[in-house]
Amino acid sequence: MSEEMRRDARIYLLGEEVAQYNGAYKVSRGMLDEFGPRRVIDMPISESGFAGMAIGSAMMGLRPIVEFMSWSFSLVAADPILNNAPKMLYMSGGQFGCPIVFRGNDGAGGQLGSTHSWCVEGLYSNVPGLKIAIPSNPYDAKGLMKTAIRDDDPVFFLESERLLSIKGEVPEEEYTIPFGKAAIRREGTDCTIVSWGRPVHFAMEAAETLAKEGISCEVIDGRTIRPMDWTTIFASVRKTNACVVVDQSWSFASPGSEVAAQVSEHCFDDLDHPVLRVHSDDVPAPYAQNLEQEMLPNPRKIIAAVKKVTYRA
Repeated sequence: MSEEMRRDARIYLLGEEVAQYNGAYKVSRGMLDEFGPRRVIDMPISESGFAGMAIGSAMMGLRPIVEFMSWSFSLVAADPILNNAPKMLYMSGGQFGCPIVFRGNDGAGGQLGSTHSWCVEGLYSNVPGLKIAIPSNPYDAKGLMKTAIRDDDPVFFLESERLLSIKGEVPEEEYTIPFGKAAIRREGTDCTIVSWGRPVHFAMEAAETLAKEGISCEVIDGRTIRPMDWTTIFASVRKTNACVVVDQSWSFASPGSEVAAQVSEHCFDDLDHPVLRVHSDDVPAPYAQNLEQEMLPNPRKIIAAVKKVTYRA
């Protein structure tokens, strides 16, 4: 964010505790000192209010970044972020764009309870006119964020609180990652595992365990779910002849459902077994740590699904 704000004076950050407190999770540490209170702005606890204000400023030529402390709180701002931002360009006949990034923590963050653990991509991916990026590692977080900020459409940038502490190589030189381009995190021949965000790490752990049992999994990190890289996914399934989708959303009408449907439609003759999905259990997120871990997708569930589609159960 800081690199892009140095590049373009129209970009600014606003949200709850982003300035004087350096961000609820310290993501905006030092930005107030560098850019001042006109470009790093603390907002009152009114997600609908400050999201609507930012959308208005984007229509007038600025490029705001809006931080929701948690995407669970974005539900309060559903009208402006779903009914205004994605539709503005269409409804105005191209007269008003809305280049805006909404970002924050998505999904279960660790004993935060049902109302603070929403995984919102299942809700928001149904809306045309916006893009959704879900990074799984530091390299992608930087490259996708730069792409999001420069994009002329509204972008929902879904981060995971549980990934904020992981470390990885991030080049200092300039780079971006295009939307709609998945990454193959692990090559394999027996089963394709498709995922994005935090569950990619569960998929990699499961693939490592399965490799010791002679089952070779190809792990695909979608990076963005709107748009989705169907070309990479279909090519992998046609090679492995099996597919498991891992999605931390609830199963009904989820992004994982769409992947399963598209793979079934376009790779039907290549599949040796129907596509299986591993989702969060269809219950509100529990507070108890052991129950929360059991509710989420986890390596054990993924391993069981892979063994079923490869007839190794």
